[in-house]
Amino acid sequence: MPVPAFIEVDARDRGPNLPAVIPVQFNPPEYTIAKASQIAEIAIPGIDAPILQFVRGQTRTLALELFFDTTRLGSSESRVVDVRLLTDSVAALGRMQPNTHAPPRITFIWGLGLSFRAIVDNVQQKFTLFNAAGIPVRATLTVSFKEYKTLEEQLQSLNLQSADHSKRRVVRRRDTLARIAFEEYGDATKWRAIADENRELLTSLRQLEPGMELAIPAIDPLAAPAGVRR
Repeated sequence: MPVPAFIEVDARDRGPNLPAVIPVQFNPPEYTIAKASQIAEIAIPGIDAPILQFVRGQTRTLALELFFDTTRLGSSESRVVDVRLLTDSVAALGRMQPNTHAPPRITFIWGLGLSFRAIVDNVQQKFTLFNAAGIPVRATLTVSFKEYKTLEEQLQSLNLQSADHSKRRVVRRRDTLARIAFEEYGDATKWRAIADENRELLTSLRQLEPGMELAIPAIDPLAAPAGVRR
């Protein structure tokens, strides 16, 4: 027997009309998880294409459709069950809760294959079958979730190391200290750190020759540029 999916609502965010667990009547036939990054294009005169600079990651998303049908739950046409009795709790996940003034944090769980902690980003309800009185008895909900992580959880998972370790770099044609600093640190104003590290090698800041090997020092990625107070 298939394991049913369900939505677990965070107890701290649950409003008075939200249950702790929202069952999914039918497991989704498919779902999509997406992750993107925001990339900036940095124009540098004299090169064929702009430099691509990573700005930040974007939130991972989960998108799926949930199907609800109450045509077999009523004993007769006169005692039909309104499908909104099943869908309203899912739709409420996209609304502000009175105790938190924000949508609740939830976890979409489907057996051992999916556990996605998130906030509901969008809910679309499509009602496709009605009884003679106009009561909807069948619906499809298109739901998108945005993954929720605290700042501490994100920092632990990233384990940033790129700018915290020194390394060496061979100078290329048309390199400048500012250009190297931009490519290594993402900030051209940090060229002074490279110049200071290689002061015995560089008798002049303009004395960069192809093939020269420079030491690229470890720096604090959050440190302010020289002369700038934080």
